[in-house]
Amino acid sequence: MTVSPFRAAAGVVAALLLLGAGPGPATAQAFETEASAAYVVDHGTGQVLLARNADEPLPPASMSKLMTLLMTFEALQDGRLTLDTRLPVSQHAMDYGGSTMFLNTTDRPTVEDLIRGVIIVSGNDASAVLAEALSPDGTEDGFADLMTQRARQLGMMQSVFLNSNGWPADGHVMSMRDLGILAERIITEYPQYYTYFAETEFDYENRAPLNRFNRNPILGMGIGADGLKTGHTQEAGYGLVGSAQQGDRRVTFVISGLPSSEARARESERIVNWAFRQFVMRDVIDEGTEIARAPVFLGAADSVGLAPSQSVEMLVPALLDPEITAEVTYTTPLQAPVQAGDVVGELVIHQGVRDIETRVPVVATESVAAGGLMTRLRTAARSVMTQVLGPTPDAAGS
Repeated sequence: MTVSPFRAAAGVVAALLLLGAGPGPATAQAFETEASAAYVVDHGTGQVLLARNADEPLPPASMSKLMTLLMTFEALQDGRLTLDTRLPVSQHAMDYGGSTMFLNTTDRPTVEDLIRGVIIVSGNDASAVLAEALSPDGTEDGFADLMTQRARQLGMMQSVFLNSNGWPADGHVMSMRDLGILAERIITEYPQYYTYFAETEFDYENRAPLNRFNRNPILGMGIGADGLKTGHTQEAGYGLVGSAQQGDRRVTFVISGLPSSEARARESERIVNWAFRQFVMRDVIDEGTEIARAPVFLGAADSVGLAPSQSVEMLVPALLDPEITAEVTYTTPLQAPVQAGDVVGELVIHQGVRDIETRVPVVATESVAAGGLMTRLRTAARSVMTQVLGPTPDAAGS
């Protein structure tokens, strides 16, 4: 494998490095947050704008209800449930304390009622009813095991579920990054159900009029917020999985460990404003721009040009130097024949102190046919000379 920092395309390097040139060589500073753990991602590009203790498994409190909701949405999609399906309420679900819909065992709420109950009033009982309905063995414990398995399938490697609602339990944990992955999946895959997260009030049969309001503090701030879920326990502190859209950009964030609901609201608004105000989209490199040349083994030509398979845009600090660097990786030498458009490597672009990395496939810019008899003879002769005399400086650098 060869790594080329664009030595064959110095002009491209200059373009990359000068992208953010502005008032001087200052670099972007990491956002200072009061949250003990935080994760902020730009939805369109997938760029992580902030990660603080983002991979540490922590008690997620009610934010883990998002996993129950995701699996409910999956069941709706594949027909195991409908929004009108009525589900029984077990004694186990009814016995949950904390925030509830005040369900009892005589109720038969619809799935839609339960979704609203989970999202808006953070109903621990509503989560348990959904869990028991979707559990392989009909129990919440069985569903919790299934939640953990599904999390692994989705790349959420720091999540372990012991219940459906985040009720305090030793070992029930999620990382901020995992919660971000979960939120992004809900937003992207289930837009038809995502609208529930923006609803501010739900009163199920006038059971809990004082508990009918959505606790998400950013919904009414006028900053484009439309989701997702708060969480609070004594162990976890105050947390929020939030998302906001302004124009054609969406930002999703997760924070945890705040000391109060007021601090949670304040920090959430600060993060949203920072994410939208401090970054702009810039063109980095155009599709088809040759960025390096790779040697070709037994080819009619000695080398082939390499170019990104697509144009690259990145979010960069609005005013400061983004410190963009890049390299191309490919296996050398390439084996002839090579067809134009073949993926032969990868362009890796690094951005500054925030350690953002963007990867793009690299393709051959032209076709190189297999060489004829003379090419094979020359290659064989070089191989013999190498065995006899040792590698030349050029060969050693390949």
